[in-house]
Amino acid sequence: MSATKKLWVGLGILLAASFAVLLWVGTEIHRVMPPIPEAVVTTQGDVVYTRSDIETGRQVWQSIGGHQLGSIWGHGSYVAPDWTADWLHKEAVAWLDIRSRAVAGVDYADLEVGLQAAEAARLKPVIRENTFDEAAGVITIAPERAEAIAVVTDHYVRLFTDDPDFEELRKAYAMKNGTIADPEHARQLTAFVWWTAWSAVTERPGQAISYTANWPHDPLVGNTPAANLMLWSVFSVLFLIAGIGLLGWWYATQREESPDTLPAIDPLSQIKVTPSMRATAKYFWVVMALFLLQILLGALTAHYQVEGHDFYGIALSEILPYSLTRSWHTQLAILWIATAWLGMGLYIGPAISGIEPKFQRLGVNALWVCLIIIVVGAFTGQWFAVMQKMGLEHNFWFGHQGWEYVDIGRFWQWFLFIGLGLWLFLVGRTLVPAIRMGGEHKSITALLFLSTVAIGLFYGAGLMYGEHTHLSMVEYWRWWVVHLWVEGFFEVFATAVIAFLFTKLGLLRASTATVAVLFATIVFMAGGVLGTLHHLYFTGTPTAVIAIGASFSALEVVPLAFIGAEAYHTWRHAGATPWMARYKWPILFFVAVAFWNLVGAGLFGFLINPPLPLYYMQGLNLTPLHGHTALFGVYGFLGIGLMLFCLRGIKPHVVWNEKLLSTAFWALNIGLVGMAVMTLLPMGIIQLVNAIEHGYWYARSEHLMQSPLIQMLVWMRVPGDTIFSVGAVTLAWFVMRLWIAPKSIQAPVEGGATEQA
Repeated sequence: MSATKKLWVGLGILLAASFAVLLWVGTEIHRVMPPIPEAVVTTQGDVVYTRSDIETGRQVWQSIGGHQLGSIWGHGSYVAPDWTADWLHKEAVAWLDIRSRAVAGVDYADLEVGLQAAEAARLKPVIRENTFDEAAGVITIAPERAEAIAVVTDHYVRLFTDDPDFEELRKAYAMKNGTIADPEHARQLTAFVWWTAWSAVTERPGQAISYTANWPHDPLVGNTPAANLMLWSVFSVLFLIAGIGLLGWWYATQREESPDTLPAIDPLSQIKVTPSMRATAKYFWVVMALFLLQILLGALTAHYQVEGHDFYGIALSEILPYSLTRSWHTQLAILWIATAWLGMGLYIGPAISGIEPKFQRLGVNALWVCLIIIVVGAFTGQWFAVMQKMGLEHNFWFGHQGWEYVDIGRFWQWFLFIGLGLWLFLVGRTLVPAIRMGGEHKSITALLFLSTVAIGLFYGAGLMYGEHTHLSMVEYWRWWVVHLWVEGFFEVFATAVIAFLFTKLGLLRASTATVAVLFATIVFMAGGVLGTLHHLYFTGTPTAVIAIGASFSALEVVPLAFIGAEAYHTWRHAGATPWMARYKWPILFFVAVAFWNLVGAGLFGFLINPPLPLYYMQGLNLTPLHGHTALFGVYGFLGIGLMLFCLRGIKPHVVWNEKLLSTAFWALNIGLVGMAVMTLLPMGIIQLVNAIEHGYWYARSEHLMQSPLIQMLVWMRVPGDTIFSVGAVTLAWFVMRLWIAPKSIQAPVEGGATEQA
């Protein structure tokens, strides 16, 4: 059996085993997820909440933006509190105040230290006791706890509606006045938030840890790290070291073989650009438009962290509240990057096979129209939802689902899934003939096609849950989309495309590239599939999730340890022959991808991946530190690099303005560094110290986030964001100039390169 066949067999076995385990974990999550009671009643028989209250409350939470307005179980946005941690601490304090007044006639904070410790010690076993009666479906609580719940409920109802006494707090949380229009809906929201807090502190039957593995950290209620978090964090480091050692050994035994002679002229210039390939240009116009809009919304979203309701004195939150601008900002990040890759797929298919199927251009144009309709329709629905103009009945299908990155209405999700099916059909009908023809590129083309299939189908994981599916299962399927779809199969697709380009350019032997791509895919997917579980440590899942997630998410970092070698080889290709100057900037963007893979995905990713660090860091600004540097630094730069390759083919005789590309490249990189180092990293460290010392609730509270030091760090984003914006505008102007008054190449010169006017 050849080396290539062995790698294909190994990849098949790996994927089959990994997904079998991932599906088994899903069944375990369903089996042990926190129960939703039919009713919450006091020992005296008074009903506090019903199941309907909890489920309707979740619908209300989703309709106002859900994850885009604070977080639940640590997942969501970062300006407003984590509502789970906030409720849990407020309820505990209210309960202690009630007891303290009854015993000593003063609030808990005014008791002597010894008496405080005694009262807290009495509270812990009571608040952590699991009183859920499975047969009756009822949670029974003490009257004092019901009284504490009523205190926190009053606080939340006044906060989420338009009580003027809470306006300053709403500004601190970047919540618009009247976030929830109906007071009854606000009360029902508290039922859902209370249930998430109950799950976070109530011990599992027969175990000494809560349903969320004692997350969030709050010593007042006995939520401290479980022993297994330290155990599996140590194992994750051991897996990382072992993986790096094995991969280093493999690299040491390999020798990259370059072709004996390089082509005299650019091989890609010989590819005939078909009508459908030329029609992909409009995808890249949309890429730049969405990118610029995302940056504009990002600036507005960041500014709300300072003024809360206003944008330099303008009451903009009345029409564009924080939860909406952040919804659009995060969604646009996925959309413009995905559009760049979709356009690349439609361009590269006919380039590989040399075949232009009938009506291919019509299909490309139709898909582009569908993408525009989806963006406009989905964003319009979200505006009506967040502004409370849609109602709960239609919100799930046409409004705001509330789940970060997959928060467009279900109708638009189905529309996008069907659109991806059309994309799969259009790309597949050009790649399959190339696979059938065989040749030295067969394996790379086959891997490219399979990744296309995965991209088309795996978005469907976001359709596996319904409006009332349990929160733990929603998170399970949501991360299939966010992690596997975005971070998994798109990466395989890009790896295969880059390998094809380099072999087509004559810079690598096809046999060498095939083995390298298959091996890289195996290494990445070995950690990538089961590494999905590191997002699910504290979402009401069994301890098996922590064990498997910690072990395999460490392997995700392994290939990134050798990313410097990849960057070196990529950069070396840029000067391999004179005509490679045509591809200098696409290759430089690939070098940037390698750098940010190491820093954003590797360094900052592993910082928060092990269970014990994530226990304290989840939902702090160290999370967007990883998110921004990995999502844009890796996938954004990769999308731009692929786009530039396509534009070189679509406009082969147009002079590229090197100064514009240089400005764009360096401004985007320097701006991203500024954002990370001057704001997100120091803010995250400050929050981490407070989360360890005082509790997670305090690290996300208005007391810390509105402190002068944090506010100064927010303002320190301005230089980096400004430089980044200059890079984006410059890149957009470069793309526009390819069509608006372009300069043409004048004459060929020696070696097949061309002299640019």
